[in-house]
Amino acid sequence: MKRRSFLKGAAVAAATGSAGAFPAPAIAQQTFHWKMVTTWPKNFPGLGTGAQRLADSITEASEGRLTVKLYAAGELVPAFEVFDAVRDGHAECGHDAPVYWVSKNKSTPFFGTVPGGLTAQEHNGWIYSGGGQELWDELYGEYGLRAWPAGNTGCQMGGWFQNEINSLDDFKGLKMRIPGLGGEVVNRLGGTSVNMPGGEIMPALQSGVINAAEWVGPWNDLAFGFYKVTKYYYGPGFHEPCACLSMIVNLEAYEALPKDLQRIVRDCAAAENTRMLADFTAANGSALQTLIEKHGVQLRHFPDDVFRETMRHGLDVVAETAAEGEINRRIYESWAKFRKEAMGIAPTSDYGYMQARALYKES
Repeated sequence: MKRRSFLKGAAVAAATGSAGAFPAPAIAQQTFHWKMVTTWPKNFPGLGTGAQRLADSITEASEGRLTVKLYAAGELVPAFEVFDAVRDGHAECGHDAPVYWVSKNKSTPFFGTVPGGLTAQEHNGWIYSGGGQELWDELYGEYGLRAWPAGNTGCQMGGWFQNEINSLDDFKGLKMRIPGLGGEVVNRLGGTSVNMPGGEIMPALQSGVINAAEWVGPWNDLAFGFYKVTKYYYGPGFHEPCACLSMIVNLEAYEALPKDLQRIVRDCAAAENTRMLADFTAANGSALQTLIEKHGVQLRHFPDDVFRETMRHGLDVVAETAAEGEINRRIYESWAKFRKEAMGIAPTSDYGYMQARALYKES
């Protein structure tokens, strides 16, 4: 009896994993498989490679519990259908530029960039520490979405023009690829703004559908070969003082994740936000030299009066978004307050240092 009781007790202990028994087998963890759709060509420098790095980072950091497969623009959905594809659940997440979705809501560009707005570091300050993320959550929550910063190109160039810009009159009749609220500024100056994904810009320039275009900056613009069509390259631009890109996710899919995987998604997006900006900062300088020295590109600055007028129109367009609704007003007021404070410290911070640094030229 004692032997039978001992054997029975040992069997129960093994089955229940009680103290003194052999360790119970590990319980299999649930795995998740996400599709990521992007607005970028596959493996395009900075944008496409950054999106792929983000997908890979989430897969690796989660040890395969959350695998993310990337689909570049056109592979699963067209570039400008990313927002709807993620909202409708055709893909769990995407990598995009919030400025593209101005037709969804006039305030979406604030979370990417707006004319006369914030630099990349200032934008990070507003999003992460100035209340911007909470407003982003609220706005995108109306569409069943969440989004976080997941890349930045830094200050963008003003664009490529087939003719020089010497006065405001040169904008009249201009057909320019420029998205977001910056496009409305071009319209008010007498031009026509055209919104199209990056992969369509070069054919449109070659065919004459447009006669000017802004994209990103020297590194990306060199890769697309815009110098083959036009030689006048203007910078900086008034319209995108930074360009925050985002990881956009379907809210239902995100909330289905365990808390630790949710944290991995957010942290990997934040890591890519820093890494991509570093990539652009490192690559733009040499790319600009190549454009000028090898391809004969003529670098130009907008005349002061032209830049002032574009900024004036730009700030008007930005302020007008506040009239779209209560959430739009709160987004604008939060952003405007942060911008005012950032401009107040700038002369004694980065901006002031850069001005002083420019006075000294090494031999």
